[in-house]
Amino acid sequence: MNIKVLRGNPTAEELAAALAVVRARAAAEAAVPPGAPKPRDGWSDPSRIARQRLPQPGPATWARTYWPG
Repeated sequence: MNIKVLRGNPTAEELAAALAVVRARAAAEAAVPPGAPKPRDGWSDPSRIARQRLPQPGPATWARTYWPG
């Protein structure tokens, strides 16, 4: 694996931190057996929308549709 700095002049600490993140990510990907389904991302999970109660019908309900609480 080759990593190249295209811009800037990172310090040794910054470069070490970036490489630690890349290596940890690669190790996590290698730990998943081939062909195993990957976990769904929370942002794409449709059930997260239904976790909150919808506003009750009434005057100005449309104004509260996208506001939490």
